[in-house]
Amino acid sequence: MKLLILNGPNINLLGLREPAVYGNGTYADLLDSLALWAAELDVEITCYQSNHEGDLVDRIQKAYGQVDGIVFNPAAYTHTSIALLDALKAVAIPTVEVHISDVSAREDFRQISYVRAACLTTIAGKGFEGYREAMEYLKEHIG
Repeated sequence: MKLLILNGPNINLLGLREPAVYGNGTYADLLDSLALWAAELDVEITCYQSNHEGDLVDRIQKAYGQVDGIVFNPAAYTHTSIALLDALKAVAIPTVEVHISDVSAREDFRQISYVRAACLTTIAGKGFEGYREAMEYLKEHIG
């Protein structure tokens, strides 16, 4: 099974960005954890992060026919991007939305998720562990 692990803006600044909200782990730490979990789950992963909405749309489109599922932390684009929603709907690849923080307990604008309508489920507030849970969910869902 092949999974795309897709991360949006400012995820590359983990460890620096609001540690009280996102923890002290760095993006490199996240990548290390993802590699370990992928080996444990016997799945192949490709990780991609961009601060640019169009790059994320391009990567979703490129994933068509190449991956079995997507673990997606759209970060701030969660709350603003219809383009990402449309890309996910177009390729129809099973996708799990992930957030490191508990977005439901944060600012009002973070209560809106445009991408959620194209996702199987949302996992939020579990830190890096949420990515593992998303990978497990996709493995069970896709079979």
